[in-house]
Amino acid sequence: MADQIIASGHFPHRVGIDAYGNGGFRFADMSHKGSLLCLPTGMHGWEVADASALTLESLRPALECADELDVLLIGLGPDIVAIDPAIRAAFRARRVIVEPTQTGGAIRTYNVLLAEDRAVAAALIAVEKAR
Repeated sequence: MADQIIASGHFPHRVGIDAYGNGGFRFADMSHKGSLLCLPTGMHGWEVADASALTLESLRPALECADELDVLLIGLGPDIVAIDPAIRAAFRARRVIVEPTQTGGAIRTYNVLLAEDRAVAAALIAVEKAR
């Protein structure tokens, strides 16, 4: 059953991330290859492969559940880069704080906030090497 869930690109629960690197993530005793959106509706495969492809449209699933969020963490890959100001503005209008950082830092913060039962989501670009 778990292989079918991951193959479909959706795991129906929000869970902590156990490991990352090699182009993917491990969570709930499963692995996912590629980038990941961690939303109140669960863990979703995400088509964004690098920070240059990060757009408001690519974050639409997170914006659609903004009423259930206080914070959106964006893992930009191995480096921190500037994000489109329209992304911040759209989430700010919905009262969601946007925190862009390296993927590893976003994962660590996501796990802590999730463990505290906070209203958090994460958009995580997969990286090859964990730091």
